[in-house]
Amino acid sequence: MKQTRIETLQLTDGRELRMTVAEPESAVRGGLVVLHEARGVTDAVRGLVSGLAAEGWLAVAPHLYADDELDDDQAGTAVSGLDGESVLADTDVAFVWLGQRGVSTDLMGVVGFDLGGSVAMAVAASRSVGAAVTVGGGGVLEPLAAGLPPLVDLAQELACPWLGLYGASDDGVPAAEVAKLRDAAAGAPVATDVVRYEDSEHRFDTSPSNASDAWQRALNWFDSHLR
Repeated sequence: MKQTRIETLQLTDGRELRMTVAEPESAVRGGLVVLHEARGVTDAVRGLVSGLAAEGWLAVAPHLYADDELDDDQAGTAVSGLDGESVLADTDVAFVWLGQRGVSTDLMGVVGFDLGGSVAMAVAASRSVGAAVTVGGGGVLEPLAAGLPPLVDLAQELACPWLGLYGASDDGVPAAEVAKLRDAAAGAPVATDVVRYEDSEHRFDTSPSNASDAWQRALNWFDSHLR
């Protein structure tokens, strides 16, 4: 796996935004913004950034929290206190960062897990990017945080190809909600697909084969639409 590093940017509003970055060793195929889970920038998120760089993508994960990694209770508090507009603004900074490194908009994508998956769909509905992937994004019928509409409301506003990947365990998004999201996304004017894995939890930890399939589907999605 590629090594990651952290860059700290000074924003115009006086804040600092840290970003975990990994660069491919060969030519850059495009750029991907990675949006982290509710627990923050975990080892799994760093692994995702590193893995995408190994596939030729310039990958950057903005740190949406002040702390890098939270326990489950802290994560719940952090999500409830999020402001969707602020999160989207931090995502925009990451896209600008990619543009400054020569990545054109049509070669930019976004992928997110859990909380980040929900934000990735909001990005796909409100920003000009090439493709998006959501892994286990909650808030399908009810807002996950202030300023982040329910995903079913965003579905028909999608402005770029969007792929949703969901597990089926009790701690994930219920099957009925995934079905409603699939139906809503089918009405979007862009390519969409929703895949639900019947025997996996939403983190795919219990099924290496499904985790591998989900990873390959995500890579294929970006391969197909960022060119």
